[in-house]
Amino acid sequence: MRAEKQFLVDEVAAQLASSNYLLIANFTGVTVEDATKVRNQLREHGAEYHVVKNSILGIAAKQANLPDFSQHLTGHTALVTGGKNPTGVAKVLVTFFKDFSKLEVKAGVLDAKILTKAEVEALSKLPSLDGIRAQLLSLLSTPASSLVRLLDAKRQKDEKAA
Repeated sequence: MRAEKQFLVDEVAAQLASSNYLLIANFTGVTVEDATKVRNQLREHGAEYHVVKNSILGIAAKQANLPDFSQHLTGHTALVTGGKNPTGVAKVLVTFFKDFSKLEVKAGVLDAKILTKAEVEALSKLPSLDGIRAQLLSLLSTPASSLVRLLDAKRQKDEKAA
């Protein structure tokens, strides 16, 4: 392999290794302005959007020991990796694709499992990790706060009676 290609493979492999997920999209017909918009939205989640050659991505994915998603590597491919919020990143991409009707998610890989286009869309509808934590905290604190209110009401009733 030529040194230039090996450098590109190593760079893509490093991106794949630094992220626990990746999303691949078809960017045919996307203007530079639109690509800049989606990059800026993804940057808010710590994610990166890169256009990569299918052969380079395929080789890098094999080096990173990812599942074989070569059937999705057709046409023009954009790679999205990084950040700690895959649901937020998927939400940005799915919303962008629906708004502009130019881009479409091909597939994804999350924790070494291949995600179909429908699964990526389902991922985009989930709350973020912080949102899930807030919901869990709310569920755990509700019974305790109800008990405190009940005990306080009993205390107030006893004070009025005395």
